[in-house]
Amino acid sequence: MELEKYKQNHKTAYLAESLERLLKEEQDIRGMLQGDPSMEELAKKELGDIELQKAALKEQVDSLLKEEAEEETFPSDLVLEVRAGVGGEEAALFARKLADMYKGYAARKGWSFIPVDESTTSIGGYKEASFEINGKGSYKILRFETGVHRIQRVPETEKSGRVHTSTASVAILPIRKKTTLQIPESDVEIEFSRAGGKGGQNVNKVETAVRLTHKPTGIVVRCTSERSQGRNREKAMGILLSKLEQIKEEEEAKKYAGARKEQIGTADRSEKIRTYNVLQDRVTDHRIKESWHNIESIFDGNVDAIVEALAEAANQQPITNN
Repeated sequence: MELEKYKQNHKTAYLAESLERLLKEEQDIRGMLQGDPSMEELAKKELGDIELQKAALKEQVDSLLKEEAEEETFPSDLVLEVRAGVGGEEAALFARKLADMYKGYAARKGWSFIPVDESTTSIGGYKEASFEINGKGSYKILRFETGVHRIQRVPETEKSGRVHTSTASVAILPIRKKTTLQIPESDVEIEFSRAGGKGGQNVNKVETAVRLTHKPTGIVVRCTSERSQGRNREKAMGILLSKLEQIKEEEEAKKYAGARKEQIGTADRSEKIRTYNVLQDRVTDHRIKESWHNIESIFDGNVDAIVEALAEAANQQPITNN
């Protein structure tokens, strides 16, 4: 029994203390038995009770450790990024629509959905935006949303009725409590600025907004959601670590693509994964070749059927990335 390991884990420490007490009692009873064999019958009963208690405590410990491992693999904290792709203003509006879709879904699930940083166009679209989502099972459910989303529709400004195709990329970045990655301070350039509000006005007279640049990769992370510079810096660093872990996972996935269990793609944001065809009232996920109708309801956040189908497909083999 790995008692010391259990004692060092704050989730199992109190159970470890109970286990330690039971082990001491067990030792005392066995010692007493050696000195007085006439107590064998009573000792046997007490030792049996202790064994049952130990088994029950061990089961609780195993359950907590299993939950902890699950949480580490599929954390409750994540950052959702949306970025306009091909299609100019239409792409930015589509990026906004996707963000609103996930916001609606998060609300229905009872998850928090907090803006981290938003860069908008003059008509309200998103050039890029990031949001912090917190909720049990959030990463496990949304992890297959990473990739390029495509929309086909007739824009309101299009007088001739031509169908336009625009794209936006989505990235789901898990924020894990434990990470093996270490970033040397010299690799990160830190800039501070005032957090801007709508219309360009400053919503904070103090320089609380934080911009991190990872020099080796050129990755830039900006965080404006917190009122303190320290909290924004901490959150931005967490996102940067998650981005670097994602790059590492993408490289590993490509290296072992043939043996990968989940082959519907969970890391590559350049992969075209889904088309939203407004005229045909249809959403199609190209990885599992499945479609759903009632597109406006989906854009309102009713994406349960889609994420459930992807989760089910991930457990089946083989699934290709076509």
